Amino acid sequence: MNYFEIPFHARGIFHKRLNRFVGLIDIIWPFTEKEVKIHIHDSGRLAELLYDGNEVLIRRPESTENRKTGWDLVAARYGSQWVLTNSGLHRSIAEWLFKNGIPFGKLKEILPEVKSGDSRLDFLLVDSENRKIWVEVKGCTLSINGKATFPDAPTSRGRKHVEELIELRKSGERAAIVFLVMRKDSLCFSPNITTDPEFAEVFYRAVDSGVEIYPLLFEFDPPHLFFKKQLPICPRNQVK
Repeated sequence: MNYFEIPFHARGIFHKRLNRFVGLIDIIWPFTEKEVKIHIHDSGRLAELLYDGNEVLIRRPESTENRKTGWDLVAARYGSQWVLTNSGLHRSIAEWLFKNGIPFGKLKEILPEVKSGDSRLDFLLVDSENRKIWVEVKGCTLSINGKATFPDAPTSRGRKHVEELIELRKSGERAAIVFLVMRKDSLCFSPNITTDPEFAEVFYRAVDSGVEIYPLLFEFDPPHLFFKKQLPICPRNQVK
């Protein structure tokens, strides 16, 4: 298994977000260029990562057709670590994990983007005993005092997906949420009750209904992303 490779092509200094999905940076390596627009493939706030003066990693997209920018944001620095900030990579990372038996063991099938009810969930997996596992994958870049937490912005779409998993679990199906935790200093995981109390409520309903929760911790040492371990869920009486 070893690592998942995520190449980057340049380093830059972030300046500001022009809108939700476009940022402005100066490239500082391997050449210099001022005021370059980059695509931010993450709808979260990322306030602790994307601020004026912070260092970022970017890469060229495979295709620039129908694009307004020629670069994609890959990661941003947080202290001594790099934090992956490109949610467009989550499916590939998840598939890499699943193919290597994490966290569900050996699988017969890995089917992405499968419709269930009114939702389209990230994966439908089939285990070695032909049992279905419905999976939603979420990226987590925020950690506060050692507690990885999601989301960093309210997410009605995220709540809808968790509600769908609860209904699947009630019908007897196996259902799970996989959180890709990109802050290596995290010790446990909790929903972000301050930012999105409605998501926190549905998260704990999911836990109580038997939906499986897998917060998986990573370390990004560019260009290598390493899976470290599964984190525990923080005690509820410590969640604020």
